[in-house]
Amino acid sequence: MSQSSQLVSVIIASYNHAPYIEECILSVLGQTYPHVELLVVDDGSTDDSVERIRRLQAEYGFDFQVQQNQGLTRTLNSAIARAKGELIVPFGSDDVMLPERLAKQVAYMADKPEVGICAGNIELIDSQGTLFPESRQRRDVPFRRMDFDDVFMERKPYAPATTLMIRKEALEKVGGFDPEIRLEDLAIELKITHAGYYIDCLGEVLARYRKHATNSYKNHRFMISSILRIYALYSDHPQYEFVRTRFLSSMFLKCSNRDRQLARELLAQIPFKKWSKKTWRGLMRLYFSPLEKG
Repeated sequence: MSQSSQLVSVIIASYNHAPYIEECILSVLGQTYPHVELLVVDDGSTDDSVERIRRLQAEYGFDFQVQQNQGLTRTLNSAIARAKGELIVPFGSDDVMLPERLAKQVAYMADKPEVGICAGNIELIDSQGTLFPESRQRRDVPFRRMDFDDVFMERKPYAPATTLMIRKEALEKVGGFDPEIRLEDLAIELKITHAGYYIDCLGEVLARYRKHATNSYKNHRFMISSILRIYALYSDHPQYEFVRTRFLSSMFLKCSNRDRQLARELLAQIPFKKWSKKTWRGLMRLYFSPLEKG
């Protein structure tokens, strides 16, 4: 099948993002690439997301299902099973695609079967859709190809979740998303690169990531437990202890003047002989810096 006719299945799992869901859906419907299947699943929202989505569905006719809450990874797996596209794009219901995003990724992946995931750079927007200052953007990260060790050991800048385009063949090869792991992007990137595929990240902006009060990354306890669980799947890797300890030190530093109870729990998991500069900096913050709010 030629690149010009490959079907792309975009899956939006919507959950309590009523203020953002319409802009998100319209950004998919407004893509310059013509062969797009849009599947929207509301995963038990308690706000007025369903009503907003139904109004758009009546106008544009995309696939829309409503279900009781099952969680993101289970919702994605269910939608992927019925998706018709060879290329799968899981997309956050609070984010925004730039108009030529899908066209650029489809063209790039057309002759590269070794690439399981194509990604790109992002711009950051706030809850009102306003761009963050240039100094806080990830606009200018250059192209990089990543294998498993690059992702696991963070040797190169990460592939932003909101820009992932994944071969359905690769997803099927690794058994899809792990339904027991809620932090889906890191887990699937590791699974697919572990299976021998590459992640290629284009050095251009493809999407806008919205930062707001309910972003998952702000729940430190959730992020830490999820990432440690993902790393543990590869505990036979020779650098596993290094990767795990480095992550614990980074999160200890981040939490040291934000959530001191959590910081102490993290510190207890870092062997003294593995303490790094970040560990010592976190220790200074823990005992000598004022507690940050928010």
